[in-house]
Amino acid sequence: MTLPRARFLEGTSSDTPITKAVCVGRNYAEHAAELDNPVPTEPLLFIKPPSAITELEAGIRLPPVDEPVHYETELALLIGRRLSHANETEADAAITGLGLALDLTLRQTQSRLKKEGHPWEIAKAFDGACPLSRFIPRAGLTTGNLQFTLAIDGEPRQSGDTADMIKPIPALVSYMSKHFTLEPGDVVLTGTPAGVGVLASGSELTLTLEDQLTIATSVL
Repeated sequence: MTLPRARFLEGTSSDTPITKAVCVGRNYAEHAAELDNPVPTEPLLFIKPPSAITELEAGIRLPPVDEPVHYETELALLIGRRLSHANETEADAAITGLGLALDLTLRQTQSRLKKEGHPWEIAKAFDGACPLSRFIPRAGLTTGNLQFTLAIDGEPRQSGDTADMIKPIPALVSYMSKHFTLEPGDVVLTGTPAGVGVLASGSELTLTLEDQLTIATSVL
């Protein structure tokens, strides 16, 4: 398998491959509430492997399973330097690109696994579970108040603001680096706001990040 690489808006790709996407659950209080989950006292981390990563712009292929697939729109971060036990300043400086991702989830499977006290991976890390957009350069943008949205068939579904995160981005990336070394080219998913729901074949999706990035794609 050839490992995927992060792609930039101007058409180039990162020099180093994506070895993993490190993700966080319940980083927005309203999302935790909509699923009747408690707000965690520390970040809930999980990893998606390279086989989960697909090109968001190329369309979303639903897995061949007999249950609904939920979308979760998230701000994605591209890591530009190796991070291990980094402090918040180091973590923030290592973010070189900003993009969007869908954390696709088999919610019924996830709920069953949680009830049984088992890991979530087969509900979160299946092949194609991380459609990832192209990245824009960080270029001095601060991560503390970025807005992003998702509309499906023209209807607004999710609207996020990083100011509402339970764990702000520098602290989140620092925390992640104390458990998983982040390599150049790796991706961090930062959590989803309220409004998650089921993806349906044939749906048209539009995702935006500020006025910097607009992605139109569809469920194949």
